[in-house]
Amino acid sequence: MSEKLEYNENQIQILEGLEAVRKRPGMYIGSTSSRGLHHLVYEIVDNSVDEALADRCNKIEVIIHKDNSISVMDNGYGIPVGIHPTKGIPAVTVVFTILHAGGKFGGGGYKVSGGLHGVGASVVNALSEWLEVTVYQDKKIHKQRFERGEIATPLEVMGNTRKSGTYIHFKPDEEIFEELEYDYDILKNRLQEMAFLTRGLFISLEDKRKGDEQKKEFHYEGGINEFVAYRNRNKQKSYPEIFYCEAKKDGVLVEVAFQHNDSYVENVFTFVNNINTPEGGTHLSGFRASVTKTLNDYARKNKFLKDNETNLSGEDVREGITAVLSIKLSDPQFEGQTKQKLGNSEARGAVESILSENLTYFLEQNPNVAKTILNKSVMAARARAAARKARDLTRRKNALESSSLPGKLADCSERDPSKCEIYIVEGDSAGGSAKSARDRMTQAILPLRGKILNVEKARLDKILGNKEIKAMITAFGAGISEDFDIEKLRYHRIIIMTDADVDGSHIRTLLLTFFYRYMPMLIENGNVYIAQPPLYKVTKSKKTQYVYNDKALEKLLVEIGRDGVQLQRYKGLGEMDAIQLWDTTMNPDERILLQVAIDDAAGADEIFTTLMGDKVEPRREFIESHAKHVKNLDI
Repeated sequence: MSEKLEYNENQIQILEGLEAVRKRPGMYIGSTSSRGLHHLVYEIVDNSVDEALADRCNKIEVIIHKDNSISVMDNGYGIPVGIHPTKGIPAVTVVFTILHAGGKFGGGGYKVSGGLHGVGASVVNALSEWLEVTVYQDKKIHKQRFERGEIATPLEVMGNTRKSGTYIHFKPDEEIFEELEYDYDILKNRLQEMAFLTRGLFISLEDKRKGDEQKKEFHYEGGINEFVAYRNRNKQKSYPEIFYCEAKKDGVLVEVAFQHNDSYVENVFTFVNNINTPEGGTHLSGFRASVTKTLNDYARKNKFLKDNETNLSGEDVREGITAVLSIKLSDPQFEGQTKQKLGNSEARGAVESILSENLTYFLEQNPNVAKTILNKSVMAARARAAARKARDLTRRKNALESSSLPGKLADCSERDPSKCEIYIVEGDSAGGSAKSARDRMTQAILPLRGKILNVEKARLDKILGNKEIKAMITAFGAGISEDFDIEKLRYHRIIIMTDADVDGSHIRTLLLTFFYRYMPMLIENGNVYIAQPPLYKVTKSKKTQYVYNDKALEKLLVEIGRDGVQLQRYKGLGEMDAIQLWDTTMNPDERILLQVAIDDAAGADEIFTTLMGDKVEPRREFIESHAKHVKNLDI
């Protein structure tokens, strides 16, 4: 009989100060993985950008130091250093040690702000091994140090100065984070985005780590106009003009810019007070409604649509669009600290009204652009009708009707999707090994024959004609594109398992491109994984070990010695027998899976366009610039 646990008033804990942050960091920064690590930088930079939005700052400098610590310097007014009227300690100390403390709660410090919960600085402090803040204010240099959220030194005057601003230097705590290595490209993409969104702001990022020394500076007087131009630079523009409007209504400042290209997917990036809202919200709903209605009204008025023809859908008019929607308001209502989705009802009305008026005027003044957009939209509508017929053939009427599943699928017997996973493997050889190795209760296997269609270069009707893609859609059971329904997904883990060579990498990229473009909810919901089969089998004295990268191999060889070692390099899954494949790659207790996530939608769009698009030159430049970071390449 199990021991009965006592539960009374003594079990109710009160976490004082920043203890709650260290106890449950995921509640404040999303995770303690690489994503959470980079989120610390965003929190500090967002505060500096808020200074820029208040017209008190025009320069921000971010540095990755040799020890992977981060510093952020701005030339704003500086965090106040005077004694707080109720706490009796310096205001800067309050900001870094007390949750929900800041100048963004209606006290008049900021009209608009991204850091609205007042937890950014204090959370970064709580999750850092150490943090030092230096404030340049009133001709004095003020400095204070914290260690794991606790005050290490009092605020002291260190000297005189002529400049103003705040310098924050911190090192994330290895007791909290799974890894402490910052990714320069992730930070670069985010900071460049902030520069686009804050017209006239200078932002620099410098990497001082040995072997990775580099520096980038960002400054865009054109704001989101330049953002759209930058995102379309590797694509074939449908017309040279970029639509742009800016106006204020009901306390909401709205900025919109867009331009179509010859691709078949839409890329709409939305922001509230410069904070990315990847799940959209009311402002995105207003954008979509306005673009659809305005273009349909113009099409009717100018006879692009006949009287007996139905209206163009939102998907039709947005095919190939690159758009940036940025709004600013004083009291945005977000879902959670990570600010994924906007809920303010007034935002939809403001966006819809401002965009409809300005877009109507733009179309009237640019009839050639209007004609190009509408001709593209009509073609998209026709392709959508063809795609609907093809899609109907791939739909599975009922999740339990196994007869409608593709013949090559080796399904699992479990019917609870949360317990099921499907391995997508390349070729019959790997498929045979995987089918023999799997747990038939929970693991399904879907072999693909050859490389799937590059969806970056095809419309949905053509995509749905591809046998391998149809097999995946049918097996997953959740539909595709606007018909995709995550609730109908038959497997909660979709695992890409390809060979560790160039062809395997290409197939993996093709699959990820397809998921990102036509089933993005899979990635947003965390359903997509990449299997990590071992690269080497190491045998010595009849003892066999598997290692997954060159660094691990080198470490193992140092430990066991190089004499008498038998080394096998795996280039394909088919080289492993079923037992080896299960032990190394498919056994849930032993395997290594990488979960696919999108931290930066704009950056992801750029990478997929560069790698999978029509233009060769951007792809060549990408390969040349990243060649030094390649760890394994099979020729």
